[in-house]
Amino acid sequence: MTTSQPTPTGEAEAENTLAGIGEFGLIARLTEGRASAPATLLGPGDDAAVLAASDGRVVASTDVLVAGVHFRLDWSNPEQIGRKAAAANLADIAAMGAVPTGLLVGLACPADSPVDVLNGLTDGLWAEARSVGAGVVGGDVVSSPTLVLSVTALGSLEGREPVTRGGARPGDTLALAGRIGWAAAGWAVLARGFRSPVAVVSAHRVPEPPYAAGPQAADAGATAMIDISDGLLADLGHVARASGVRIDVRTAALAVPDRLVDVGAALGIDPMHWLLTGGEDHALAATFPGDVPDGWRVIGTVADGEPDVLVDGRRYEGGTGGWDHFVR
Repeated sequence: MTTSQPTPTGEAEAENTLAGIGEFGLIARLTEGRASAPATLLGPGDDAAVLAASDGRVVASTDVLVAGVHFRLDWSNPEQIGRKAAAANLADIAAMGAVPTGLLVGLACPADSPVDVLNGLTDGLWAEARSVGAGVVGGDVVSSPTLVLSVTALGSLEGREPVTRGGARPGDTLALAGRIGWAAAGWAVLARGFRSPVAVVSAHRVPEPPYAAGPQAADAGATAMIDISDGLLADLGHVARASGVRIDVRTAALAVPDRLVDVGAALGIDPMHWLLTGGEDHALAATFPGDVPDGWRVIGTVADGEPDVLVDGRRYEGGTGGWDHFVR
């Protein structure tokens, strides 16, 4: 009878890192036991995935999230980061009036990355994808000195025409689906070293995009639509320029939630600033020629004029209108 020798501590620790299990060991762990989404004809494991495209068109969007820029592991756990990475892309698909069908994930990370962290990221990606009936259909893993997630979302228009940023017309109504300002307030709380209120901090960690509202708006005749990722004013600026129109946001229509009022008072910040400029909630803004669908609320108007975004008829004087990676 023989007895096994105890594994040295260093070897045990190595087995719990990417360097210890290797690229293909990691891929096996991250894909094992995952059920494919309905649109997936061939999932992870081959040279490429195969997804059904019911009307012959595929909607695609990519975002890159970098540790220390888009997320912090001391602010969010890996699953929350995975969900956030997926949500940022899935919301873009919804903003085109499409239904998400799959995610492709590029993961760059240091060799000493704990496997538990990578498992958590993948659990979050799968969980968010499943919430809209999609799944992770493939990707790649490479070595990098910094943790980076690159996520590509794919979607189906299901016979609809895509709703772009360039279709808004004078006389249209501006409407919003989903919440804004919450993620920015959560960031402000975390940046001050606090971890509560939990509801506000959670909004920064995991957004709640109104995915179904995108196809709903397309079916209702939306003329233009956009995902609010960088801030309401900044993103509406893209619509104004693409459409050649002037957009006027009415602050009276943007009710500030009581929780944000309380947080703003505690931090000395006007919470309306979060609603107008805060990103990462991934609400949807759209313009409509007539009545807006249920679940959408009117927040402004579209008029003829030099492309611009106004707040109550004037230029916003509360600082930057949103996030720009290369402008501070």
